[in-house]
Amino acid sequence: MSERLQPGDTAPDFTLPDADGNEVSLADHRGRKVIVYFYPAALTPGCTKQACDFTDNLDLLAGAGYDVIGVSPDKPEKLARFRQKENLKVTLLGDPSKAVLEAYGAFGEKKLYGKTVTGVIRSTVVVGEDGRVERALYNVKATGHVAKIIKDLGL
Repeated sequence: MSERLQPGDTAPDFTLPDADGNEVSLADHRGRKVIVYFYPAALTPGCTKQACDFTDNLDLLAGAGYDVIGVSPDKPEKLARFRQKENLKVTLLGDPSKAVLEAYGAFGEKKLYGKTVTGVIRSTVVVGEDGRVERALYNVKATGHVAKIIKDLGL
């Protein structure tokens, strides 16, 4: 299991395919703040709620200078279905190798219904304009998480 990121750490750069198969890099967003959130699977209830919450608040976040990127182990085709079915506006990236999930500490052991399993740890990392981690939140809840981020960021 990889180490969790801490405020002040340099955010690991990445390049991953989006829902259309286009390459998106964290470096493409340098100069803007980025909320990178990691979720287990597209088209599941909790992940849908979280993605819809980010989409519903995208104008507020973008207006405050934040881009939003969701990362899951899904392939681009599934992300495209997820985006279309739920009318999502956030950028969705696929990390089937889980290399980026691991680099961000968002993959490893977690508790699921009382059992220890290995999988995606629902996490959110706020990256500053300089590419450094401003906040790193792990084991977050799908519901109410976006509202908490907005409150914590003072928006």
